[in-house]
Amino acid sequence: MKKQIWTYGIGVGLSVVLLMYISFTLWMGDDPDFSMGEIAGYASMLLSFALLFIGVKQYRDKHLEGFISFKKAFLMGLLMTLIASSIYVIGWMIYSSYNMTDFMEQYANKMLENMAKEGASTAEIDAKKEEMAYYADLYKNPFWKAIMTFMEIFPVGLIVSLISALILKRKSQ
Repeated sequence: MKKQIWTYGIGVGLSVVLLMYISFTLWMGDDPDFSMGEIAGYASMLLSFALLFIGVKQYRDKHLEGFISFKKAFLMGLLMTLIASSIYVIGWMIYSSYNMTDFMEQYANKMLENMAKEGASTAEIDAKKEEMAYYADLYKNPFWKAIMTFMEIFPVGLIVSLISALILKRKSQ
């Protein structure tokens, strides 16, 4: 089971990092399109986490004679998610150190610009600006940057783990 968890956890992590790099290349030029980047980012996470489902199913079918409990399937998915999320954080920390050094500033500016285009009041924009300044300050600390990055991907993996365990569970007769 350990080999399966590590193999598929690393596979998911490398897949999502590769797709992240590709999506940043496509959507994050001089004038980044964060809305398209978010869609591509979460789509690439879901696509990559399909490997998690495959890993649990393969383990169930090849090593457990077609039977797995919800608990064991969920635990496998959760451990794969932790590995993949850690790889994603490492990938983002490396990428953002060289290519997106002003990511948070760009993101905040684009968000405020979009709020203004949508007709938000000055008070709403000022409140969001203050909130974004707080997060930008946190983001300067590598620990908080890693935590924030981890919290982008981990919930996706948690949901995929839960759904996979529900679909794949089978009790022996």
